[in-house]
Amino acid sequence: MAKVIKNDKGALYQSTISRRESLKWLGVLSASALLPSLVGCDVNDKAVDVAKEAIKGHWPDLSLPPISVKGYGKDPDMIIPPSSPWPKTLSAEHLTLVAILADILVPRDGDVPSATEVNVPDVIDEWVSAPYKRQQDDRLTILSMLVWIDDESTLRFAKGFAGLSSVEQLMIMDDVAYHTDETPAQYKRVAAAFSRFRKLALAAFFCSPEGTKDLGYVGNVPIAGDYPGPTDEAMEHLNKALANLGLAL
Repeated sequence: MAKVIKNDKGALYQSTISRRESLKWLGVLSASALLPSLVGCDVNDKAVDVAKEAIKGHWPDLSLPPISVKGYGKDPDMIIPPSSPWPKTLSAEHLTLVAILADILVPRDGDVPSATEVNVPDVIDEWVSAPYKRQQDDRLTILSMLVWIDDESTLRFAKGFAGLSSVEQLMIMDDVAYHTDETPAQYKRVAAAFSRFRKLALAAFFCSPEGTKDLGYVGNVPIAGDYPGPTDEAMEHLNKALANLGLAL
């Protein structure tokens, strides 16, 4: 399983999946029922626009070069396709920090692995590296959040976030975990960014085989006999969702 290796030189995320597997997982995530919450189409989505949050306190002013790959995009080279669709952009330090944050959100629980153990950082790397507007907007948001967390860690404890104890890490994350009316002004922008990261990390985890199993999802299996139809609970949920959209069966 993937993990964060800690030694005298620091911490380092160690992946256990191939590029083909991480791209396949990205495809599953993009096609999943969890996608609406990632693209802001969920009628119950209360996500905030990170860019519109007033900047109080410190916030990194990142200037990221656009991701462009020859032979890919709206006019792909169908004769000599690129060896990979796009380059992955997160550094080893970024991946390690993503792994630590993802495990704070989804730690190991008994036999259920943590987010890092199922390689969620690799999927997040694929997501923020994809050359599409939604993913590129997320790239700036998430990279800015990662820089802010390391800067805040240095201001408070004189060392990077990966080098802190678990207690020290949670002292920072408790301040930015939720974006609410009560969130202090200096944490609102990073809290909004962390909200975006949380959705992405959770969606990636629950699209993994281990996460799907933990949800108790049972699908893609043959049913003996006639299809019994959806359960009363499922119909109630569907009718409620349709009512929110002003629709009905």
